[in-house]
Amino acid sequence: MSSPAERYAAARDAAAHPQTAAFAARQKFDLDPFQIEGCHALERGNSVLVAAPTGAGKTIVGEFAIHLAMQTPNDKAFYTTPMKALSNQKFRELVDVYGAENVGLLTGDTNINGNARIVVMTTEVLRNMIYADSAALGSLRFVVMDEVHYLADRFRGAVWEEVIIHLPSSVRLVSLSATVSNAEEFGDWLDTVRGDTEVIVSETRPVPLEQHVLVRDDLLPLFDDRAGVATATVNQELMRIRSFTGSRYESNRQAQSYSSARHAGRQAQRPPRGGRRPVRSANAQRIERMDRPDVIQLLERTNLLPAIFFIFSRVGCDAAVQQVRRSGIRLTTPEERREIREFVQESTRTLQDEDLGVLGYFEWLDNLERGVASHHAGLLPAFKEVVEELFRRKLVKVVFATETLALGINMPARTVVLEKMEKFNGEARVAITSGEYTQLTGRAGRRGIDVEGHAVVQWTEGMDPQAVAALASRRTYPLNSSFRPTYNMAVNLIDMFGRPRARQILESSFAQFQADRAVVGLAREVREAEASLEGYLKAMTCEHGDFLDYAGIRRELSDLEKKNKQDAHGPRAARDKRLKKIQSLRTRMQRHGCHRCPDREAHARWAERYWKLKRQTDRTRRQIENRTGTVARVFDRVVEVLAALDYVTGDGDETALTDAGRTMRRIYGERDLLVAESLRQGLWKGLDAPSLAAMACCLVYEPRRDEAGAGERGLPRGAFRSAYEKTAELWSELDDLEQAHSLPGSEPLAAGLAGAMHSWARGAQLDRVLVDADMAAGDFVRWAKQTIDLLDQLSIVAEDLGIARMARQALDGVRRGIVAYSSM
Repeated sequence: MSSPAERYAAARDAAAHPQTAAFAARQKFDLDPFQIEGCHALERGNSVLVAAPTGAGKTIVGEFAIHLAMQTPNDKAFYTTPMKALSNQKFRELVDVYGAENVGLLTGDTNINGNARIVVMTTEVLRNMIYADSAALGSLRFVVMDEVHYLADRFRGAVWEEVIIHLPSSVRLVSLSATVSNAEEFGDWLDTVRGDTEVIVSETRPVPLEQHVLVRDDLLPLFDDRAGVATATVNQELMRIRSFTGSRYESNRQAQSYSSARHAGRQAQRPPRGGRRPVRSANAQRIERMDRPDVIQLLERTNLLPAIFFIFSRVGCDAAVQQVRRSGIRLTTPEERREIREFVQESTRTLQDEDLGVLGYFEWLDNLERGVASHHAGLLPAFKEVVEELFRRKLVKVVFATETLALGINMPARTVVLEKMEKFNGEARVAITSGEYTQLTGRAGRRGIDVEGHAVVQWTEGMDPQAVAALASRRTYPLNSSFRPTYNMAVNLIDMFGRPRARQILESSFAQFQADRAVVGLAREVREAEASLEGYLKAMTCEHGDFLDYAGIRRELSDLEKKNKQDAHGPRAARDKRLKKIQSLRTRMQRHGCHRCPDREAHARWAERYWKLKRQTDRTRRQIENRTGTVARVFDRVVEVLAALDYVTGDGDETALTDAGRTMRRIYGERDLLVAESLRQGLWKGLDAPSLAAMACCLVYEPRRDEAGAGERGLPRGAFRSAYEKTAELWSELDDLEQAHSLPGSEPLAAGLAGAMHSWARGAQLDRVLVDADMAAGDFVRWAKQTIDLLDQLSIVAEDLGIARMARQALDGVRRGIVAYSSM
């Protein structure tokens, strides 16, 4: 029961923020303090950055922005995410709240109700809309950028910064981030480039996380509770186990019942605390690990399911499911199995029967009915969506997943199990970072269901409990910009703002902010000063002549007269020369048309302000030039390459796009220059639709490291080979040009999937294509959708270049079967 003072404070707060109060009343849970703070900031008309742990509910603040937009007749709100799966999920949630007529979805390959007042989209789609000056941006009031920490991604991160910099200043930005160690720095940058941004950081999980280490069949607490939470001392039992490696270590098991009454309504039994249940008869020379089926049964006995096992390998995830299947474990009741079967059949009814067999559908369904599944990028997107929904419904109890599951999808568990504390990064096995540990274990604990989540690390040989504790207690990772100018970015900025202003805009990037925080503030000063200078020029406009020229004469004359007084006893020749110059300037001033203006002195006061501000602005520009300027220098090199290839002409203020440059404005992706130049040179004319699909695939496909050097075997015959060779030769020439301008260049074309994509676009059966591709169905679908994205661009920009019609045919050939399947 709250006190009268607390009730009075709550009533006063609700009166001051009525929209927040109305919104909060509609939620299933009471809003946490950081959520209320974020909503209040938006209601005050500010932008906001909310940094909070995974599962803390920061999306509530984004949903409040949408609520505010919907309180008016015309305002719009965009909700951006880094992944199509997240966009799809958010779209469904918002449709449930606001109705299908008010919510749209744009993800490159999906366009549903794009003119709605609420539109969910990937961040790239919004970037493209901004550059195209889309009419859909009209009446836009809020943009929610979910998972904004993705701007650290070295491949896609620049898109987030482009959107943040270029959104109209009237748009309020809601940035939602995982807990990063430099949230305040990032917030300072947002405030600098967008203004009025409040930073709200919460490190409190709504569902507390209990950390355990599984040693043989014992769940030992990672931290010793007897030492107090503040000290976070590592459980000494674990330290003794480690220190006794190589010798006999016996410990007496103390019987201790699991308590199920930590407080009223507790739903999960809790493993023993305080290190009081050590390893039974443990020979620390080699501690045997429990098999996965035994671990699952242990979690089931202790009421710690559902659980996600993170295994850093797709093959390992699938093998784990098979291991559980062979053990005969069933985690579901007959009623649950019937519900699973009905849901799966309804969800996959549009897939062809012959494809289901190829995809291992029947074994997959049997595993689901047992309550077990895998989840990784190689899985067909349709299958992944089914697993996610069944897990949310508590029908699937155990999921073996790669770390991609930790990237924002709403799929929380009671328990997260980490079998190893290292993963293969493509080159070597490396320890997971504190940020990765936080992301992975952040899935544990379901708000409104669990009173606590559980993270279980399985003991491995050589494990250091202190290192695990450091990962568990550290404040995650710093957010570092990956921004770099691209050719597409350069031509769009030049076309929209001109080259000098484009350069200034790039000085405002978070990359430059981190390199030299002062430059961003200085660049903003220059932009504001330029606006003032334009105002001063208008104020001194004179119908009798160019008052700026007249003011310049007066200023030079004043400076010389002052110097003449100061140098009264200087060399006679210098004084005579100066006097002659003074007389000449007086004559010019008296003959100037503006000298006879009745408002001359009023204009002169504005001119004085103009010259004073211009001197100050010139000094600021020199400061910027003398600082790092790394981003702007890269931009200059990019423009030099574009000029060498005739995509831009002129220099400085006179820089303008050629016809080829205007074509490049609509070409997005890592290979924007290669695509634009191939189109201009007509390298792909004469290709039929399947061959053009194969060529587009070569431009987007990135082979795994173990596929490097797989060569060009299986390349389509005929015109494709000649076009491919010419395109590869062009890539080499462009790479040399980039290297000559101190730019990093790009990777060579990758033809490893060309044959399979060519067959697919010709209508080949799925089983044959997957054999040719030598990859999982989910991987093939992912590359096919990226191929579709590029073909879609070609169908738009190449209308006058002879291949737009063929691009549309190729697009239709690729977008079929499992590629076309969508749960939307």
